[in-house]
Amino acid sequence: MPDTMHTDPFSNMVQELHPEQSWGFLREREFGRLAFHLVGEVHIVPINYAVDGERLVFMTAEGSKLFGVTSNSDVAFEVDEVSGDHATSVICRGRAHILEGQAAYVAERLPVRPWVGTPKTVVVAIKVDEISGRRFTLSRPWLRDLPADPPV
Repeated sequence: MPDTMHTDPFSNMVQELHPEQSWGFLREREFGRLAFHLVGEVHIVPINYAVDGERLVFMTAEGSKLFGVTSNSDVAFEVDEVSGDHATSVICRGRAHILEGQAAYVAERLPVRPWVGTPKTVVVAIKVDEISGRRFTLSRPWLRDLPADPPV
């Protein structure tokens, strides 16, 4: 008889992604959230990015994001997606640095496409030190609790 007392009913609901799967997920997307330190606080901003090998590249302009990543290069980056009954989340931790001179030309060969037409001339790369990804099977128990037909 199987040992059902020690079976985790949630073990099939969360799948850890191999680093290559996580990088593949990031390569197929272009929008995520960057977390950075700024004057003793953690800030999170949306950015458009592209993957270059095992680093992330984005463009920005003068402002709090640029000031934050130059003041403290320790950053985190996240991309999530919910599709049907599944969700995927990939998180990276690393160090941001400004690409200057010839190194900045990498942005010309990458699909870094800002969604807003404001000028962004500073190219930033995030050297990823750690990447983790998870895929979730969503049970959404609240959907089962909804009445079939709303009362009239």
